[in-house]
Amino acid sequence: MGKAWKFGHDVDTDVIIPARYLNRSEPEHLAAHCMEDADASFAQNVREGDIIVAGKNFGCGSSREHAPLAIKAAKVKAVIAESYGRIFFRNALNIGMPILECPEAVAGIDAGDEVDVDLQSGIISNLTKGTTYQARPFPPFMQELIKVGGLIPYVKEKNKNA
Repeated sequence: MGKAWKFGHDVDTDVIIPARYLNRSEPEHLAAHCMEDADASFAQNVREGDIIVAGKNFGCGSSREHAPLAIKAAKVKAVIAESYGRIFFRNALNIGMPILECPEAVAGIDAGDEVDVDLQSGIISNLTKGTTYQARPFPPFMQELIKVGGLIPYVKEKNKNA
């Protein structure tokens, strides 16, 4: 459960992590500047388990993997958006960053609402308003990929057991 941070449509990867901070790639450095061009208080006030809620085309723009990495390093539990830039979508899953598409939840969640996400079922609960929404859950193998932290740990684990 966490607080909702709400953003609009077409939040591109340069807003998620501005290019001026890409001279270093440590996750902690990226987290310290995550979303600062959209909300200067985000990095200082986001707490572990908080949720980003956004409109259409979240993560559009460049193919930089730093964008989902910055969000994950900021300890955001999940991103809920109407839709994603396709490269961001893939990069997020590759690093094990949970993302859900659910336009109804985006419409029904306001900034500051307390939100919980059940990644296994895809159920999004707005605890502030007492409403729930159903996002399509990922298939079991994708849930496992997210649980272990991304594609590389997933493949390493599978190869160990092969």
